[in-house]
Amino acid sequence: MGSSTTSDAGPQRSAGRRIIFLDVDGTILEHGSHISPSTPDAVRAARAAGHLVYLSTGRSAADIHPVVAEIGFDGAVTNSGALVTSDGQVVVERPLSPEATNRMLTALRSRGIRYFLQTRDGVYASDDMAELMRDYAVALEARVRAGREVRPEDSLVGLAQRTFPGVEDADLDRIDKAVFVSDHEDGIDELRADLGDEFLIVPGSMPLPGGSNGEISERGTTKGSAIELLLEHLGMDAADAVAVGDSWNDVEMFEVCGVAVAMGNAQPELKELADMVTTDVLDDGIANAFRRLGLI
Repeated sequence: MGSSTTSDAGPQRSAGRRIIFLDVDGTILEHGSHISPSTPDAVRAARAAGHLVYLSTGRSAADIHPVVAEIGFDGAVTNSGALVTSDGQVVVERPLSPEATNRMLTALRSRGIRYFLQTRDGVYASDDMAELMRDYAVALEARVRAGREVRPEDSLVGLAQRTFPGVEDADLDRIDKAVFVSDHEDGIDELRADLGDEFLIVPGSMPLPGGSNGEISERGTTKGSAIELLLEHLGMDAADAVAVGDSWNDVEMFEVCGVAVAMGNAQPELKELADMVTTDVLDDGIANAFRRLGLI
């Protein structure tokens, strides 16, 4: 990786086959179902040129939006690296241990923090998280009825209008990660203090008013470590890997891949870690990055 740049200068295409890892929310999708029309064409053109293109997302494998899935990919890193599939086969599967899950749930519940649990097969909501999502949907609908502006990120209403199974239905032996919402601005610090070094807790990008939100995974289970395992499986070099993302759970894959590309809408700190910065998610960000890298 190197310093970020928004100029036309930047990493150039290597002579061989590349492998590209694309984050989903904020990279392919604008927090909901909004997608740049150029993105599917760019992904398909890169694959037609002989490159491999994988998703690399914090989402559950069962929670990939249809408009993303229908693009077509060679595989996916999901649940922030807990599950990796390639060519339809599971390459990596590393859920939390039951003991770690119990510790995580104890910390969340003792702090009164709302949460989702993710497995390879689904997403499960605590009762208070489901209530928060319903309240958020009602508030947004009221804004629409009143003729007030709804920003693109407010498409979180799509999430809010979904019905999730309760955490009591989840197999606690197969939990991959948690996504949480705290009423406290320092909710992330509180959980880090409770859980210690066994867990990786990163800020989230859920556009909710007030408080804090984030993701909890087992330390060492990241997009970056998952990519390393996949590259070993494929017999490919990290120097030939390209990472494209916009948020904190993309840091580790930026560190692993030979080229790191931050979206124009990425957090400023992530842009500082990138080799190049492309345009925004809905402003042909992926297609422009692929062109600059000579992938299409």
